[in-house]
Amino acid sequence: MNGYLPIEHCGETLWLLPDRALYWPARRTLLVADVHIGKAASYRALHQPVPRGTTEVTLARLDALLAALACERLIILGDFLHARNALTPATLARLHAWKLRHPTLDVMLVRGNHDRHAGDPPAELGITVYDEPLLLAPFALQHEPTPHPDHPVLAGHVHPVFLLRGRARQRLRLPCFMLDTQVSLLPAFGEFTGGWRIAPDANSRVFLCGGDRVWALAE
Repeated sequence: MNGYLPIEHCGETLWLLPDRALYWPARRTLLVADVHIGKAASYRALHQPVPRGTTEVTLARLDALLAALACERLIILGDFLHARNALTPATLARLHAWKLRHPTLDVMLVRGNHDRHAGDPPAELGITVYDEPLLLAPFALQHEPTPHPDHPVLAGHVHPVFLLRGRARQRLRLPCFMLDTQVSLLPAFGEFTGGWRIAPDANSRVFLCGGDRVWALAE
């Protein structure tokens, strides 16, 4: 696995991956947030012109990470499914085919706001679903980025991006990780998700994802 950035956070070694995911080697666990499977299909159902093929690309990226890393578990920090009308026969077929490619993988979903509206994934996918927080020491794994009284939080929901500015008025929005001792954010994993510009404070560490690498934002 090239391009990842190993960091120390809350006493654990974590790998920040350029493909907008986090690997926890001590737990052999891959964490992703805000996958939003079927979002494009939901928009097309509303007659909106949006790109096709985003579900296939998202699942292919997951395949590549699982092949490259020693993963026993995949934890999704909310919003695996975008909406109930996203579960078209074609989308369900792609999800079933994806899970068949990973028969021994333990897949866990922490319900997000979109999951609550979409409903839990079909039982035949074998995804175990939890209400937040899911406690996996030392972390509280959540969708909503709210502090936990006893554990540092890893969360999604925000789809964080950081705006880089160049000298000639260039602007570049990049997905990012934002790490803090209380609440840390993962970037959105899905292909068709958008992003929310963050304004980190002095206590936060920001790591940008661009191309095939992750790098720390200079203070």
